[in-house]
Amino acid sequence: MFSALPVRSQKQERRVIGKIDQAIEFDGKPDEAAWEHLEPFPMISHLPVFGNPPSEQSVVRMGYDDQFVYVGGLLYVSDPSYVRAIGKKRDLNSMACDWFGVSLDTYNDKENSLLFFTNPLGLRWDGAVSNDGTPTMDQMPVNMDWNTFWEVKTSYDDQGWYVEMRIPISSLRFQESEGKTVMGISFFRWIPAKNEADIYPAISNQWGPTSNMKPSLYEEVVFEELSPKKPVHITPYLLTGFKQQNELNDAETTYEYGEDFRFEPGLDIKYGINPNTVLDLTVNTDFAQVEADDQQFNLTRFSLFFEEKRKFFLERSSIFDFSLGGQNNLFYSRRIGLYEGNPVRIWGGARLNSRIRDWDIGLLNLQTASFDDLPSENFGVFRVKKRAFNEYSYLGGMLTSRLGVDGTYNIGYGVDGVVRVFGDDYLTIRLAQTLHDSAENNPLSMNPTSLTVNWERRKQEGLSYSAGLAYSGTDFDPGIGFEMIDDFVASAPSLQYTWISPEESWLQSHYIRLFNYIFYQIPDYSLMMYSLNPTWSFNSKNSWMGSIGPVYRIDQLEEDFELTDSVTVPAGRYQYLSAELMLQTPGTSSFYSIIMFEGGGYFDGYKLSPSIQPKWNIGASVELGGIYRLDLIRFPDRNQALNNHIAGLRALYMFSTKVSLSAFVQYNSAINKVVSNIRFRYNPKEGTDLYLVFNEGRNTMLDREIPTLPAYDQRNITVKFTYSFEKQR
Repeated sequence: MFSALPVRSQKQERRVIGKIDQAIEFDGKPDEAAWEHLEPFPMISHLPVFGNPPSEQSVVRMGYDDQFVYVGGLLYVSDPSYVRAIGKKRDLNSMACDWFGVSLDTYNDKENSLLFFTNPLGLRWDGAVSNDGTPTMDQMPVNMDWNTFWEVKTSYDDQGWYVEMRIPISSLRFQESEGKTVMGISFFRWIPAKNEADIYPAISNQWGPTSNMKPSLYEEVVFEELSPKKPVHITPYLLTGFKQQNELNDAETTYEYGEDFRFEPGLDIKYGINPNTVLDLTVNTDFAQVEADDQQFNLTRFSLFFEEKRKFFLERSSIFDFSLGGQNNLFYSRRIGLYEGNPVRIWGGARLNSRIRDWDIGLLNLQTASFDDLPSENFGVFRVKKRAFNEYSYLGGMLTSRLGVDGTYNIGYGVDGVVRVFGDDYLTIRLAQTLHDSAENNPLSMNPTSLTVNWERRKQEGLSYSAGLAYSGTDFDPGIGFEMIDDFVASAPSLQYTWISPEESWLQSHYIRLFNYIFYQIPDYSLMMYSLNPTWSFNSKNSWMGSIGPVYRIDQLEEDFELTDSVTVPAGRYQYLSAELMLQTPGTSSFYSIIMFEGGGYFDGYKLSPSIQPKWNIGASVELGGIYRLDLIRFPDRNQALNNHIAGLRALYMFSTKVSLSAFVQYNSAINKVVSNIRFRYNPKEGTDLYLVFNEGRNTMLDREIPTLPAYDQRNITVKFTYSFEKQR
């Protein structure tokens, strides 16, 4: 099959991207003479069946001039009803809408890439891919909160829809050698009316849902005399806000009402020191515009993990990744500027990322203000990675510091490596230690040490597997890191077999997976918990998805496990069996839902946890979404019960690709509170934003405590305006 595909091998002469020497009218249809001399990229079917000719014609070209990289697409359809145009909001992502985009591995490092996508209405959707597009058990390899400066225009008629992208060279980081720049590229088109995806180059779907985002499989192309630019973006902001709050007085006898008015400036600067080194400076940093986190109710013994959404931490964030297995990490940026869910003022700081030949270097330093019992602190990170052995592997190291003005300190350091041993088999080794003021610091001891070793086969057709060991000592405490649980040695082997279905099958793919993990408590190495979870999962050609499987658990509690003030699981050993189910209706429909169910044994009782997440796209401008989860827990022998409800409603109205109004209202019965977040955004161009944000935390069941709770803890309204002054050097 591969020999018949119209795609050149990377071992052959690389394609040279043409330089544009004629004017392009940036109007959303690449039909000027300047496009005609550019060699088109032949697309091929990626889904539902890889290797077939596309059912619709796509004429895709790429070129560049002294200021921009251009991508043009003539995306024809045989029937105008096949074009589905839904959504105008920046970074809105829906399978119910047509999509087209380009992926650029600008450093050709086979691990990271940048995504630039759009739909027929011309929205901008960009993201950053890491880990060679390989998802882990806990997270996807795409950071969808990453944004940069670029433009797109679209148009459509009865014959199809058309795209012109214009990406400033200053928005891309790349290395030039002897007048040539080598990048990896891939193009992708999604046609929801046919559940079809077309791709260039010929990348199979055998790596799972993110197969189209694997930089190691992109085609290498050459840009001749592509002159690097050194960007300068100076972005001041003005913020004003009014806050009302009710706080318990010192005597804890009543709640006192208070008001606060804010008016303050801030500044962000992005400065290109050289084409491969960018320095970000921030003064009086504020993240008032960041969306609210989803409410969660934790029924496990693991700490909850929340994704980073703040733009300052996102550019090339993969440099700073030092995973210790699962979501554990030596560096977790949400430790900076947040404390127990509350924002902490960041006075200022700097962030630098650089690529020097095969070296990636990252530096970060920020100073925060004091907050309640937390002193003013300085946070520092140094990260270095070097490609080694082959183009798919690296070795690296990291140093972190958290220094309080009261003399407290926490230092973390480690070395790591990810090595492609052969084929799709990778070996990961990471060793880290911490030193801090509340422990006996002995670098020769295993107590302040974390060790992770893992071997995995990343290909998801046929047999794949993962096996490893993780160790976290009793004094290992990453002060700006994240650990789901402390003081353990664990293993989480998995075995999976995936079938890519033939063309006549209604299934796209399906697999059986045997996953289990076991945790031992140190220092005595007694069993902490064990889980065995065989699962069958499927994806259909018409976009149904689902999974089902039993879960066998053993939990050894050395102390009581408190779920709420009134419900506690006593210390002891528990064995129980439950089941998990997930079903997603076709995301290509304007209305779809994700339905999940967990039920069965739970310690010495039982648990039923159904949830549903519907989403409805109404025309091109309105999106409604919701979530409801019920956790019904019963311990009959102890006459204890718990019902917890989490309900949320999202509403979005998109006036245009530049103006949107969104609301997110959530109710969590665990904290008896309704949390509201309403945002108006005007975004005429990247770097220029006007936000109007309203937040409120409203109490329910006011008489559940003495003194009686106020109707709301706090509410605030904030207006923030940023304007970016741009220059390329």
